[in-house]
This record gives sequence, structure tokens and C-alpha cells, in this order.
Amino acid sequence: MITQPILYVVATPIGNLSDITLRALDVLRSVALIAAEDTRHASGLLRHHKIQTPLISYHHHNEHQKTDHLQQIMSQGASIALISDAGTPGISDPGEVLIRMAWAQGWRVIPIPGACAVTTLISASPLAGHPFYFEGFLPAKDQARAKRLAELGEQPYTLIFYEAPHRLLSTLKALINQFGPHRFLCLGKELTKVFETIRWAPLEEQLAWAQSHPNHQKGEFILALGKTETPQKVHNTELALTVLMEKLSLKDAVQIAHIWTECPKNELYEQALQLTKKINPNP
Repeated sequence: MITQPILYVVATPIGNLSDITLRALDVLRSVALIAAEDTRHASGLLRHHKIQTPLISYHHHNEHQKTDHLQQIMSQGASIALISDAGTPGISDPGEVLIRMAWAQGWRVIPIPGACAVTTLISASPLAGHPFYFEGFLPAKDQARAKRLAELGEQPYTLIFYEAPHRLLSTLKALINQFGPHRFLCLGKELTKVFETIRWAPLEEQLAWAQSHPNHQKGEFILALGKTETPQKVHNTELALTVLMEKLSLKDAVQIAHIWTECPKNELYEQALQLTKKINPNP
């Protein structure tokens, strides 16, 4: 009697190789075969965790052909794990065709949860707890991208996008054109990696930062665009600076006070200097 096969949908790290669950490691060791978006990339993960399970390539360009092949293997009772390059399969990654096939065959599909760039960024952003809409990658061509953003313009949710480094600037400009320069954006770069960056600022400041150095345009990006309203404006700049300067440097306090109050940075800087003299008067 042939054993009922199982398709495991396994989340893998999005950067830091330690961000994988013990359950995921057990599954990757126990299955007959691992279908991987990039076998070279997956080999590094498996070597790191001393896993010797065979790999087979499974990506957007071959998923229909490979799904037929994997169906034949699974029909013999073999269980298979599906992994993507990073994060959870099927989230802007290949997997849908294989998963639909397994359901159609009446086989079990078991998710092995773990890392996901969307939830990683949202959890560390000021947008945590807000309803959100995940778009994935926007169209690459300017006209199609502008059209899609216009369609998303009325959504009352946080909007989340993935973006490639070579399109970061054009996407930020498109967001400004559609939503204006003052709408707040949480930008995540190289999440969980050595040069991880998470920034919360108006779109115009995010664009200026990205343009300020070539390195700011390198890596993998995820963008979370806040709802139409900006954070509630703080009117008492002296109080804001006083509170912030208790914990932060003058420069950082001015930067955050600028976001809170929308007051010009040069005015806040002068006010901060005066407050410093007040708190620490010269002898």
C-alpha cells in the first residue's frame, strides 16, 4: 500500500541563517526531496544545517513542467518540501501551481511557518497593529505602475510592496506622484542581515536618503506605506525636544521632533541649542 504523500510548505530565513524553526529543520531532513526556487542558494542553507536531502529546481520558469514531474514522484508516496529563496513560499514566490496540484490530488498540504519579510517589517514599524494590504512587486514599467498605484489610491489600509534595488528610486518617485511627498513610509532594507536598515519618514525624505548614497540603493527592499493621514502633529516643540533630548543626541532629537511637529529642522536645531544652554548653563 502506497503511503499518502505530504507537501510541506516550509518557510526559510530571509537573511540570517539562524532564523529557521526546529520543526522546519526536522521536515527538511525527513522528506524525500526538496523543491527549491534556487538550488545553489538552498544548498548553502542545507550545508549550514548539515542537511543532505536531495534538491530539485522549482521556479517561475519551470513550475508547470516540474509540477508534473513532482506529481509523479509524490504519487509513489514520497513527501516533498517546497522552499523559496527566502521567507515563506507562495508570497511573491513560486508555489501556487504545485500547491494547487497537491490539493487537486487530495494530498495533505502542511505549512511550516517561519520568516516572512512582510510581518518582519510591520512588527518593527509604527504601523504595527494597522490593517494592511500586501501588493508584492509593482509593475516594472512606469505607465503600468502609475495605473496600479492609482487603483490602490483609495485603499484605507497600509500598502506593502516588495521592490528590487534598481527600481527603488523610480518606485519612490511614483509613490510621491500618487500620494504626495508627506505621506509616511516605513522602508526596510536587507532585513535580518548585517546591514539591516529600517526607516520611518515622509516619502520625500525617503527619496532624498535613497539618492544620497549609492549604497542606499543596494539590497532587498520592502516598503510599507502608511494610510492617508500622517502621525498626529505635536504642537509643543519645546516639550517634544525636552522629552527626546533626555534619551537621544541633539541631532537625533531634532530629526524625530521634525517628524512629530513638521517644524523646520533649522528652527528646531536652534531651539534645541537654547534648551541645552538652559539645562546645562555655562559656569
